[in-house]
Amino acid sequence: MSGNVVPLHKNPGPEPDPPAESASVTTLSVVPDPPPAPPVPLWVRSGHAIRRVVTHERTREAGRSAVRHSMYVVGGTRIVARRAWDGRTGSRYERMLRAAEVAGNYEVAQEWEERLQRFRDARHRRRMDLLHSPVDAAKGLAVGTGVGIGGLVALGVVMAINNGDVADTLTPLNATIEFIALLIRIVQIVWGPALTIGPFLALLALWSVGRKQQAAPNWALPATVRSGEGEPITPSIVVKALRDLGVPALRNAIKEMGDAGAAMLGPIRIAGCGVEVDVTLPSGVSTVEVQQRRRKLAENLTRHEHEVFITIPQAARTVRLWVADSGALDEPIGPSPLVTDETMTADYAKGKAPWGQDLRGDAAALSLFQRHLLVTGLSNQGKTAALRALALWLALDRSVQFWIADLKGIGDWAMFDGIASVLIEGPSDDHVIQATEMVEDAVEEMNRRIEARRNDPTIVFSPLIVTVDEAQLAFMCPVIGDDKRPYGGSKATSRYFMAVRKIHNQGRAVDVLMWQGTQDPTDQNLPKLVREGAHTRASLVLGTESQARMALGDKAVDGGAAPHLLRQGLDKGTLVIASDGITIPAGQASITVRTHFIDDEAAVEIAARAKALRNGVTTLKAVDHGEERDALADVATVIGDATRLRTTEVLKRLHALDSKVYGNQWTNDRLKRLLEEHGEEPKKSHGVMVVHRDHVLRALTNRDNNGSASATG
Repeated sequence: MSGNVVPLHKNPGPEPDPPAESASVTTLSVVPDPPPAPPVPLWVRSGHAIRRVVTHERTREAGRSAVRHSMYVVGGTRIVARRAWDGRTGSRYERMLRAAEVAGNYEVAQEWEERLQRFRDARHRRRMDLLHSPVDAAKGLAVGTGVGIGGLVALGVVMAINNGDVADTLTPLNATIEFIALLIRIVQIVWGPALTIGPFLALLALWSVGRKQQAAPNWALPATVRSGEGEPITPSIVVKALRDLGVPALRNAIKEMGDAGAAMLGPIRIAGCGVEVDVTLPSGVSTVEVQQRRRKLAENLTRHEHEVFITIPQAARTVRLWVADSGALDEPIGPSPLVTDETMTADYAKGKAPWGQDLRGDAAALSLFQRHLLVTGLSNQGKTAALRALALWLALDRSVQFWIADLKGIGDWAMFDGIASVLIEGPSDDHVIQATEMVEDAVEEMNRRIEARRNDPTIVFSPLIVTVDEAQLAFMCPVIGDDKRPYGGSKATSRYFMAVRKIHNQGRAVDVLMWQGTQDPTDQNLPKLVREGAHTRASLVLGTESQARMALGDKAVDGGAAPHLLRQGLDKGTLVIASDGITIPAGQASITVRTHFIDDEAAVEIAARAKALRNGVTTLKAVDHGEERDALADVATVIGDATRLRTTEVLKRLHALDSKVYGNQWTNDRLKRLLEEHGEEPKKSHGVMVVHRDHVLRALTNRDNNGSASATG
């Protein structure tokens, strides 16, 4: 059998050259090398090198180590000196005596006073004995020397008799003299090195004492010892934090009390996601001095400022500290029971609305029975959500009526359509006017109920909750009515102001209640008489202490309420509440609550359950938008013969054309969307947004060709 052999490996020999006619010519362009970068100056390189060395972790650790061991010596010296002073004087007894007096334990104070007196008597006797000691010492030395020499001579006589050698009589005495000379020679040899080594041994001893007591700054201690975030709160840590607070009288008092400084502290109790302790301040220290140093106290406790709360209980000269576990306040508190429990119902008279959790982690519930309500804070911090959560719970009581004016007008209260008898939504002056008229109608209803109560004292009325969200718009409204009275303002002629005041004065008796939500309070947008008329006052984060006093009152702020110390954007939904409708710890004027957040979807579901409990409510949309207008045609009208106009000028002309239709809700974005709906949009000309007349006419043509109609109201 034969066959062809097929090679499986490529022939490694050279490949034949291609034919000459198929050869191609390649042109290479020689690109010169880029010029070398200029050399970095020596001083720049040296600076970078020094910076790297200085900021290196090893360098920083070496610096911390040097400071740490140096401070061990300094701290050890201070500790040894203090111990020596305590041993020679009665300062220890005096500190214990003062500590017992601060704690109010006068029996222990009397015992320490007796011990101090005994110590002073013993010290006096020792000092009196020193007057006679030199003479007694001289006599004792003379007698001892004579007895010693006599004993040595007697020993020598015995040795001489025994040995038959008279010279042995002085042998013991000579031996003693030689031994003393040897000791002197040893001292002479050791004395020089001892003088050299002695100070180092003393420093080593002081260093050892300081190291054992960790007598160095916290930042210089080793990482395994250094106080870190979340360190447990102990009496010694609290006392040290108070000592370093920067109050001289407090620092001196604690130093005098020494280790007994913890006698200022009550029991440290676990309170929710933190601990709580009462501190009885020594005489001469004001509670205000501690309150004003909240940040420094928090940092001394290795906490952030928002994790420490200082309140003033009923006990005199006492502050109550609540210290959160590190990071605990940044954790969410979970959903509202309104969301998780679909069987929940409400009771206006006897129930309490589940609003959130207090700092202890306990459920915080608010009674709404016959209490006017004010919720304030900075913009976008959860004011509407907090106010709406209460209304959603109360809506589950079918007997409660709602009249609502949402002067923000972006649908936050839209789910109350079918629950509220009146629902106003919008930020324009027309909406404010209608909201004012709604509150005035509530005043008339209140008067009607009062008159009916006079005729029949047993009559019971359905609760009426009159809610105005973004009430600052009502107080700041510049419109003047046909009767020459302004709708806004804080004078007796102001319609909104006077209507709210009347409800505050008499509405509670007949269950006509005023709920208001407002932002960034001032005397202009939240008058004093109105804010003080609310029984329940709650505040989210605010900018200043003066605003906190406007929101909650002087008593609450003086008692420790501090919404101005909350973190804007980080403490959304955290309220400081002053009200008798919520359980507040004894002696405090306010309580801090982290409210449950109910989003729009969950709010709609809760509102649906509330509607199912009712027989059906026809919601009156109070604002009449009037005649519908063709917005695109109006844009073409206001442009006129101009080739193009700035968008701001177009909006100004639209407002002049019909201020009711083209009010504050018309913005550049809305104008842009209008044109984009018909295939056009504003363009920039020299960096400014403009509307071209040709584009608007083309948009009208496109709309007419598509058979669509664009209208607005």
